[in-house]
Amino acid sequence: MKIVFATGNNGKLKEVKNIFSSIDVEIISPTELGEMPEIIEDGDTFEANAKIKAEKIYEMYKLPTIGDDSGLEVKQLNDEPGIYSARYAGENCSYDDNNNKLINELKSYPEPHAAQFVCCAVYFDGENYLSNKGLLTGKIIKTTRGDKGFGYDPIFVPDGYEQTLGELEMNEKNSISHRGNAFNALKNTLLEKGLIK
Repeated sequence: MKIVFATGNNGKLKEVKNIFSSIDVEIISPTELGEMPEIIEDGDTFEANAKIKAEKIYEMYKLPTIGDDSGLEVKQLNDEPGIYSARYAGENCSYDDNNNKLINELKSYPEPHAAQFVCCAVYFDGENYLSNKGLLTGKIIKTTRGDKGFGYDPIFVPDGYEQTLGELEMNEKNSISHRGNAFNALKNTLLEKGLIK
């Protein structure tokens, strides 16, 4: 069985393929079917944006689709950057741009900088709509460490760890990450409902 994962991000795609690798489901990207269109994420929550992506790709390819939206919420910044995490430093910014902006924004606040990653994963197949959420709590540090992850991973240290997400191996990251939590929960919901085997 094929499920399309509505993303153009190869880092995310690799993580989600890894999560579903234990069952007979092939996770494919929209580019394998044609293209990953530009999708306007104008929802005001992570779930709303994930749903927009899943529905758009389902409409294009008529295959069961998973969409996700995730971001970082920093307590001292009133949960910013939140749904704007990917473009925190402006349109077409790099991961480094976002990390540098966040570190600068936190300069006037005392440490630790408590934060959490949030991910919402939704499944849509034209009739069934399922949604699961995952969280990972931790803190933001002032210097980047590690090159294994992407996004804010090199400046985020999960609770109970010394290493950043950028320093953890993928299997370990997936076992604790917000995306791992959301997609494992979604996988289990799909298995329970008999939508995948």
